Amino acid sequence: MRLLPAPSAAGGAVSVIPVVSDAPAAGPSEVILGDHVLGQLLRLGAVVGLNDADTSLYGQVLLNSLADTARRPLSLPPASPSFISDDHTPVEFSLAFTPGTAPVLRMLVEPGCASGDMADSARVGLADIREMASRWAFSTAQLDALEDLFFPTAAEGPMALWYALELRPGGVPGVKVYLNPSANGPEYATRTVQEALRRLGHRNAFTALPDAAGYPFVALDLSTRTTPRVKVYLRHPRLSAGDACALSRTGSILAEEQIKTFFHTAAGSLLPPGPGAEEGPRLLRRPALTCHAFTDREAGAPSGFTLHIPVRDYVRDDEEALTRATALLNQFGMDASVLSRALAALTSRELTSGVGLIAYLALVYEQNRQPRVTAYISSEAYAVRPPLSLPLQDRVSVS
Repeated sequence: MRLLPAPSAAGGAVSVIPVVSDAPAAGPSEVILGDHVLGQLLRLGAVVGLNDADTSLYGQVLLNSLADTARRPLSLPPASPSFISDDHTPVEFSLAFTPGTAPVLRMLVEPGCASGDMADSARVGLADIREMASRWAFSTAQLDALEDLFFPTAAEGPMALWYALELRPGGVPGVKVYLNPSANGPEYATRTVQEALRRLGHRNAFTALPDAAGYPFVALDLSTRTTPRVKVYLRHPRLSAGDACALSRTGSILAEEQIKTFFHTAAGSLLPPGPGAEEGPRLLRRPALTCHAFTDREAGAPSGFTLHIPVRDYVRDDEEALTRATALLNQFGMDASVLSRALAALTSRELTSGVGLIAYLALVYEQNRQPRVTAYISSEAYAVRPPLSLPLQDRVSVS
């Protein structure tokens, strides 16, 4: 039985794919995008212990966001080159692990994925978020204050608005939106980030950020979180473990050895650097990201720090990626078996047959909380990336 949505009331190189606005009718035996991602969500919900009612509710929200795109057969190319995933699926899942508790399932969605341009994508996304705000009674005031900054008439860039739902028991999720600081052009990204922080009351926050090669996202908590965060994401080519330790501006909440362990395990640079290599291995392929979360308007300094390693570019295949993720979860006292079950819920393919099912591994620190490890896992609705054949020295260099 097909589960189709009712009409809504409301991260490597991106290849060029024609944008398609109308979803062709699927044949009786064809798999459609909505069935694919909804099935994955339902199975993942069972893995993490969500009840059927909550998972079904979140599934309907997902289908409503995809709208006509949910009916599009997977035998056709994606409706747009969504930047969420390497194969352009406009949905990504993630699992956030904390010691002693069940992992939290999240989904990242591009609601305007089939729009003709970025301005139209923004309109679709904003309408979707405001419908959610009405449904779950949260404020969009922070987003409203930034609308002219991030949604110009002639918007640029690979994305306009994404949202992430933290799928909590009870049917009321945590809600976060991702915005593009380069919407007015990459040359204005720095100014846009500065102005966004100023408008949201974090006047000293920008000066607390480390140097970086770019600002891919600004994210806002919109749900009823006690201390809503503003999060700034930074891009860091050729990062080393030592560099990563130096990028945090949160003060004493970080354990340097934990960051180094995470970096070397996720990147695969477990051997000590050679003679004269004081800074250790550096990531040569897809760059690492950091995220700096601000909650206290008076303090200026970030209250949270996250290091994202694009593990899919530093492993042969997903079996190796799972091995590294399992080692990390065990090291941090988390239940690694859940991740194995989650991958089996996503796909029946052999882990050695592709790379990218585990896209990123992230180490998350927030004040007054235990460290978390997050695994970002790809839907692979359209394609499986072939295994990599590059030797380690071509992926990670020793300075």
